[in-house]
Amino acid sequence: MSQVSPLAGSSPVASSPLVSTDTIITITPVAHAKLIELRDAESERERLGLRLEILSGPGEDFRYDLVFDEFVKAAFTDEVRTINGLKIIIGAKDLDLLRGAELDHDDAKGLLIRNPNKPLKASFEGLVADDEISAQIETIVFKDVNPALSAHGGFVTFAGHDKEGTAYFTMGGGCHGCSMSRQTMLEGVQTMLVEQVPAITRVRDITDHSTGANPYYS
Repeated sequence: MSQVSPLAGSSPVASSPLVSTDTIITITPVAHAKLIELRDAESERERLGLRLEILSGPGEDFRYDLVFDEFVKAAFTDEVRTINGLKIIIGAKDLDLLRGAELDHDDAKGLLIRNPNKPLKASFEGLVADDEISAQIETIVFKDVNPALSAHGGFVTFAGHDKEGTAYFTMGGGCHGCSMSRQTMLEGVQTMLVEQVPAITRVRDITDHSTGANPYYS
């Protein structure tokens, strides 16, 4: 599959979805109509379904691939659903991360996925993420840090801390790729953590900002 599909995207605008029992995702009427139009333009339209796949890895913002695929050749582990005559194919590895997502369409941006789930946490060798200090950090991130960042469409994910008092984070949403994200991390997140968790003296951003919408790392 291609790394970036012309069908993939993201946006905050929504319309009333078409909902069926246990369809895993929902599809708005306008997106459904567009997908039927695109599918019916294919020569083997009666055999095609829309395959949704998450391309990004743990600790990264969600990136998707949406392609038409033959549902009759779906793997045994794939989940295949029918929403108003349209087959949807989702691989087992992405099932939980796509459950509850909504597929919509915007004339300017094309097909869009709104996903209420968060990416899996990245795992880094040598970092601790399951002790009392980590629990304190997670609580502060949930109650204080991410609500503040959500105003800018961003969030941080705690990756772990080392024995020297450094807490490590990845940044997502509006923070990912933004040239202001390092300043946000150092001035905002660090201040909140250092004041409330004595064992932490600084924070470090380990996000790969080169993959963001406004990358500033080469």
